[in-house]
Amino acid sequence: MKNTHLTETRFSNLELSDIILDGLNDAGFSQCTPIQDKALPLSLRGKDIAGQAQTGTGKTAAFLLATFQHLINDESEGIKNPRAIILAPTRELAIQIHKDALLLGKYLNLKFALTYGGTDYQKQLDKIKSNVDIIIGTPGRIIDFYRQSAFTLDNVQVTVMDEADRMFDLGFIKDIRYLLRRMPPPDQRLNMLFSATLSYKVTELAYEHMNNPVLIRIESEEVTSKAIQQSAFCPANEQKIPLLVGILNQYQPLRSIIFVNTKRCAELLDDALNANGYKTAALNGDVPQDKRQRLLNDFQENRITLLIATDVAARGLHIADVSHVFNYDLPQDAEDYVHRIGRTARFGASGVAISFICEQYAYSMPDIEDFIGQKIPVQTIPKALLADIVIPEKKPGQIKTGYQGKHPHSGQRREQSSKSRPSIRENPQSQDKS
Repeated sequence: MKNTHLTETRFSNLELSDIILDGLNDAGFSQCTPIQDKALPLSLRGKDIAGQAQTGTGKTAAFLLATFQHLINDESEGIKNPRAIILAPTRELAIQIHKDALLLGKYLNLKFALTYGGTDYQKQLDKIKSNVDIIIGTPGRIIDFYRQSAFTLDNVQVTVMDEADRMFDLGFIKDIRYLLRRMPPPDQRLNMLFSATLSYKVTELAYEHMNNPVLIRIESEEVTSKAIQQSAFCPANEQKIPLLVGILNQYQPLRSIIFVNTKRCAELLDDALNANGYKTAALNGDVPQDKRQRLLNDFQENRITLLIATDVAARGLHIADVSHVFNYDLPQDAEDYVHRIGRTARFGASGVAISFICEQYAYSMPDIEDFIGQKIPVQTIPKALLADIVIPEKKPGQIKTGYQGKHPHSGQRREQSSKSRPSIRENPQSQDKS
């Protein structure tokens, strides 16, 4: 892996305790990423931080290291824990933060509790009652346990809000404010907020509940966009699956994520790719937590190399060596495009992002290009790239997939009324909020 994403600043030159540096050395980290280089010197001296950085740039380590050092510096006797709260918008992100905390804090005498909705309720409750130092979790489950008096917020010394913009998207802001207002005043704790964008609503949250935070912006083009080779095709609706299969056949990507906009599309595409010899997994907001983690583990360990996902997986997944991201459906939110393609080219690696500008979602492309400040090259579709595909057997109650016959790219397009089209966006109630 190239180290062009790193700065010249070494962790050993920062005000970090030797016991923290030992954990960093074991993890193979020696130099700071840009967000770490700008945030850590301030947060290690007690300054609040509101940082803008894309995923995959090392922000998790930035707030974990500052949290560890702050708690080490103030090990008062007799304090009833927790002393730090780390809030994440999704289960997947909370799980990843907890995993990174265990890795980087392996030599520290700190106890962690991981809390999120959907599973292990009593197990998590018992853990959080055991006087842990740091709670990492989603707001809904944390509030649930707090209202049961499982822990107190009176002694919180560090507060972290990760992916604050996503907190707004998922409707968590009332929950966030509920927790923050029950903690010590902002000037009596270290506060860190990280977000892909420091929009007006995010900065308003920062100034309301933090102590004169320093705003740090790491522009996305400095860290990821140049490492991602972006391109697009303009297929007709019935050409999308043959084109995707053709690309997969030709390029044989090592590990890929295929993004779609609806759960129904994920299920149909899962069936189609399996029928054509590809072992896949479909991830959406209705997948139970245990199964979701099993699918992600299979993907991380290469038992499955193609993950089909709705935007529930667009953030919070830290999976190494994703070589390709496919926008099978263009996202309807320009920011989601950045989060999706950010699943590849992580930590200095390179990656490929291929988008399909189809008839249904073509209107999104101008907004995406305006948001990223560049034109995405559009490639022609050679006939050889449209694969002859096997049509999966139709399941009871399943709608048509938009292609018919052995050669769906033959030119005869199926007309589709507006009533028969799948909904543009998943029902937001199906996405897990805790």
